[in-house]
Amino acid sequence: MDQKWLHTTEAEVGSKSAGLHFYIETVEVNRLSALAFYAAGESHFKGKRFFWQNREKTFTLVGLGHAHVIENNGNENRFDEVEKAWMELTKNIVKEEKEPQPILFGGFTFDPQNDESGEWDGFPQSYFTVATYQLVIQNDKAYVSIHLVTDQLDSRDQFEQLRMERDRLIHAAQVKELKTYNKPVMVNYDERNKEQYLQSVEMVSNLIQDKKAEKVVIARSLLMDFEDEITSPQVLSHVINEQPESYLFGLERNDLLFFGASPERLVKVVNGHAYSSCVAGSVKRGKTAEADQMLGEELLNDPKNLGEHQHVVNMIVDTFAKNCIQYKVPKKPRLLKIRDIQHLFTPVEGTLLPKATILQLVKDLHPTPALGGVPRKEALTIIRNAESMNRGLYAAPLGWVDAEGNGEFAVAIRSASLKDNKAILYAGGGIVAESEAQSEYEETLVKFRPMLRALGGQLHE
Repeated sequence: MDQKWLHTTEAEVGSKSAGLHFYIETVEVNRLSALAFYAAGESHFKGKRFFWQNREKTFTLVGLGHAHVIENNGNENRFDEVEKAWMELTKNIVKEEKEPQPILFGGFTFDPQNDESGEWDGFPQSYFTVATYQLVIQNDKAYVSIHLVTDQLDSRDQFEQLRMERDRLIHAAQVKELKTYNKPVMVNYDERNKEQYLQSVEMVSNLIQDKKAEKVVIARSLLMDFEDEITSPQVLSHVINEQPESYLFGLERNDLLFFGASPERLVKVVNGHAYSSCVAGSVKRGKTAEADQMLGEELLNDPKNLGEHQHVVNMIVDTFAKNCIQYKVPKKPRLLKIRDIQHLFTPVEGTLLPKATILQLVKDLHPTPALGGVPRKEALTIIRNAESMNRGLYAAPLGWVDAEGNGEFAVAIRSASLKDNKAILYAGGGIVAESEAQSEYEETLVKFRPMLRALGGQLHE
């Protein structure tokens, strides 16, 4: 096995009061597929894995096993509680300068006040993990780190066992790197509560006409049944292959996998600089380049979509004004084109105030008007009444933060949850005064397509 260098940190770190030690060892490895490493954990770490790749494909992250879990049901305090626990755990970490950071990965559910029963039963409002085995691929280099968080003073024997398992995982990933996966075979699908969704769009549009809100995002779900049980690497392999322009993610918790390919960054922080994306307003792709350009031009000049987009811009700019020394935002949106859909897109960036953090930005930004509505509080109340489902992590912040406060969160749209031989897909759209139920329904069909294709499904549109 090719391992270029080895470094171990075995100092006491983290929470003194809890008596925890955080041991880290990192090796640099040649030629390693992220998906193969993820798949190598199928037998020992199923239900305790995560996968992430940024939209630019410059950063890939895989986690196997749980060295430490931070989860809570803290309602309004849940963001602060995760941040406090993570800062306490990592405050004394000593590492080599070029060595990858320990990373906390996970997500916050869309609405902690939603109590609808379903696939998200028992899922905490905040769920984050530090992997026992962390793979980072960045700048054409691959690093595998062992993380051990323990209250034991002498962990040499335990760490030696972790090294043996690490070497097994790396070997398996290198040997099985070229494995391919068949598409799942769908046997049935159910557009859950379709009629209720259509009625909800009309009801919400009427509420907006009556000035109860300016915009509300209403979502629905689609249930797919499959011939056989689907594996997590199987479905991720197709998402990775088919949605290269998007944030790609998968997060397991026990027997649930949540996965997707989102076009939308919520926020990214690098060395005190913050970046966000306003993504709202959409239209399908054209069948020819000429048709595609025409649809894009119509989108750039459509008052309904421009108004919907401006709500998002205003809210993100307000958040940056509160958290940044300075920031900049373009005057007009441009087009973000991905495989099945094109969006209005406006990037925002700024220099953070000394006390501002990525998790505080996530707290302030979620949910943006692109996924919740305007005003936020009124929109969330309407969503709870209009949607007969629990969104769980759909449309919620999902991503990572390292020990120095750098990180990135995407908005978890174009996503689905998977349990045994059933998948549930999620899609929604912004409702305004002039919205039409059938048109909104057809927009959700377009938004279902990425996950439908990855799962081998097809709707009779």
